[in-house]
Amino acid sequence: MNTERHERIATLAEQARQDRATFDPPVDPPDEQRAVRLLRNGVGPAVGLYIEAHATDGPGRFSPAELSRLERAMNDWLTLYARCYDVSIDAEFTVREVAELLLETHNIKDTAQLLTQVPRRATGHPSTNG
Repeated sequence: MNTERHERIATLAEQARQDRATFDPPVDPPDEQRAVRLLRNGVGPAVGLYIEAHATDGPGRFSPAELSRLERAMNDWLTLYARCYDVSIDAEFTVREVAELLLETHNIKDTAQLLTQVPRRATGHPSTNG
């Protein structure tokens, strides 16, 4: 077991637990600044740790318990992200799928939107006024 990585996961898990426990939905949603802060300070570091471990470690990079804690923390932050838009979801993504999408988009906000569908994107259909 990688002790430094284990400690980083424990820190992220505790931060997510505290964020979840102290979260109050915005009075006037959406609260985009808060949503982005949750992504940058929570989801991003969790996914970054996963990507870093896969880039530097050999096989068996995460124990099942470590992976579970990392995913729970990441999903807690994605759930809170959606609540910043007054949308209730129970995020259940794997850290792998989030990491793969982040590597494609290079943008944590786009990644979160594509996964959660929050906020909804405009359909882009032009109006047809007769």
